Amino acid sequence: MYHIIVNPASRSGKGIQIWKQTIEPALKTRQVDYQVYFSLAEGDVAKLAQQILLQYPEETLTFIVLGGDGTVNEFLQGAHDLSRVKLGYIPSGSSNDLARDLCIPKNPADALDVILNHTQSTPMDVGQVTLADGNTIRFAVSCGIGYDANVCEEVAHSKLKKALNRIGLGKLTYLGIALKQIFTSRFVDCTLTLDGGTPISMKRLIFIASMIHRYEGGGFMFCPDADPADGVLNLCTARNLPKPVIPFILPTAFWGKHFFFKNVDAFKGHEIVIEAPVELWVHTDGEARYKSSRITVSCLPGAIKMIF
Repeated sequence: MYHIIVNPASRSGKGIQIWKQTIEPALKTRQVDYQVYFSLAEGDVAKLAQQILLQYPEETLTFIVLGGDGTVNEFLQGAHDLSRVKLGYIPSGSSNDLARDLCIPKNPADALDVILNHTQSTPMDVGQVTLADGNTIRFAVSCGIGYDANVCEEVAHSKLKKALNRIGLGKLTYLGIALKQIFTSRFVDCTLTLDGGTPISMKRLIFIASMIHRYEGGGFMFCPDADPADGVLNLCTARNLPKPVIPFILPTAFWGKHFFFKNVDAFKGHEIVIEAPVELWVHTDGEARYKSSRITVSCLPGAIKMIF
């Protein structure tokens, strides 16, 4: 049986239409055994995942999430025992970076076909970030601190995003706010420590993106070499760049060409520690709900089985 969690509000309310007009009729036509659950408010997806796993304590369950990257992120917070989870994904968000990297079809019907026609699942890494207060958050795609998290925090409250989502141009919201944030973000000195090594000084840190997958922010290929099954975090760091130069560098990240520029660097590690003199916004899979002056980011190798 498939346990299907639907975020009706995804893609500015189109999530429920996708369910009613495409997914539900297809499941009934194919006589698929399923149970559907709907999130009504923030936090519901995590609660549903937790409740379903508690209801079937001895079984490995197959879930389908219909929503965006943020919906998958919330699912990971509730599905505490990932060893009992197989996860299929029908993307209906604005950025869909997880689907982009796994080559999951944009068309919901095609994405459903992929799930129903694949009997096997593939282990995939999951990231985990621990904040200074001890709070721990999982992520599927990426975790960022600084500038990219500032962008995510503003996008989450943007009326423009909702308007552009309605016409399928939601990722332009990220680009527009990203350009604005270049001139409003405060860049501070930080340290980066990889796997317990010598701290690396990051003067005027712009951001550090810790990536499981290659893309974040609606298609920015910040880590072209990222492999979601290698047990390693790939990092993209940017520091000490004149603000007028950043708008010329940023678009090159769509093609993964940004590392040609000085002070834009790539690193790898199993566990990284970032420390700053002030609290900075931190995002996980585009969800920026916390600030912290110290984060520890680690990779949980092969923690979840994905159907794609």
